[in-house]
Amino acid sequence: MLLSRLKRHLRPLASQPNQADLQFVTELIEAGKIRPVIDKTFPLSEVPEAIRYLTAGHARGKIVITV
Repeated sequence: MLLSRLKRHLRPLASQPNQADLQFVTELIEAGKIRPVIDKTFPLSEVPEAIRYLTAGHARGKIVITV
């Protein structure tokens, strides 16, 4: 049941990265032009709550699980 709820949020990566692309993205990150958006952080003990938060559609960025 849990996996079926998560499937709509999981999308396969359709590209094959190459050295030039990775170097370009690295330069953008190092220059501070792009960065990940972290919506919320949950401790490992609250993974079920993190999944509920994600599947409810509240997430507007990445959900981070801290170990």
